[in-house]
Amino acid sequence: MKKYITFFTLMIAIAITVPFSVFAEENNNALKLAEDAKSAILLEQDTGEILFNKNDHEQLPPASMTKIMTLLLIMEALEEGKLNKEEIIRVSERAASMGGSQIFLEAGEEMSVNDLLKGVAIASGNDASVALAETISGSEESFVEEMNKKVKELNLENTKFQNTTGLPAEDHYSTAYDMAIIANELLKYETITEYTSVYEDYLRKGQDNEFWLVNTNKLVRFYPDVDGLKTGYTNEAKYCLTATAERNNMRVIAVVMGAESPKERNAMVSGLLDYAFNQFETNKLFDKDEKITEVQLLKSKKRSIDIVSNQSVSTLHKKGETEKDITTEIVLEEDWDLPVKKGEEVGKLYVKDGEKILSEVPLTVEEDVEKASYLSLLKRTMQEMAKIR
Repeated sequence: MKKYITFFTLMIAIAITVPFSVFAEENNNALKLAEDAKSAILLEQDTGEILFNKNDHEQLPPASMTKIMTLLLIMEALEEGKLNKEEIIRVSERAASMGGSQIFLEAGEEMSVNDLLKGVAIASGNDASVALAETISGSEESFVEEMNKKVKELNLENTKFQNTTGLPAEDHYSTAYDMAIIANELLKYETITEYTSVYEDYLRKGQDNEFWLVNTNKLVRFYPDVDGLKTGYTNEAKYCLTATAERNNMRVIAVVMGAESPKERNAMVSGLLDYAFNQFETNKLFDKDEKITEVQLLKSKKRSIDIVSNQSVSTLHKKGETEKDITTEIVLEEDWDLPVKKGEEVGKLYVKDGEKILSEVPLTVEEDVEKASYLSLLKRTMQEMAKIR
């Protein structure tokens, strides 16, 4: 059984919280965007609205954009307490042996999680990626299993990882669509852009082996409001980029795969971002972790439980469009199986146009919900009985 609660009605624009391509379907034929890319996609973060797509489900090598998933699992480990930014990691011989983009770690070298995270996010260090993966999961192979498990959790059908780095490997592939969804998930950890937005920094500052980090994503410096996310290049993949920018409370994600040069790649991504910011705007309804409503639970230790959204909720429309009347409705679990952990889904927030559901946002509890003691339950039961009399 579910309990339905009508929350409120506002004058707002249509919102879609699962990827939906109505704008893309209407405009792709007329737009000349990412013409020389093998595939591309443009996604608005809060609503999940696809604003443009081109061959976005075509399986292609993602190169170092693979590290978007690597970073996602690193951020999860940090939030869950499995990893601490100040923790010092001893680098294995295997991690130090990684080729390609690297921060030149040496076997036996010790470096903080924070600095290794810089190495991945800014310089796309393969060695730093493997060092963190081994720390979290024991081995890169075990970490890759977790990456592919996350792929399934996100319901992605065209992605499979063989390593944490994106170095060439058989049966290692993804799509522009899947990369955008993984990026969207990563961006829920808002502190990630504190790393991906940095254009240059240093590791081992003041030491003989001081290393200058320069962001592989040049748009961080040369395109206003870009604050991430990840480049990629191999001979097979060509030049790839998943970029994100936020302007006027609207964050978009642009992915381009298979460009012939970094200049072309950056120009195509810039064109996608220009299109998004010139043509669309959003209205924010709720910030991430903002209280949506509350529920009274007789059997919980704390009687009143705050219900929040674990993501920001916005509406999207074309600039100049007339907004529509949209109703919102909360659907909460009626029977709670206590205890409930912080972040566990307990219902949904729906945005509706008449009877048509336009958006669906998971609702969670703000903090752990513990069972009440026997004495507390007895006292509450007696109070309820007294009210009935």
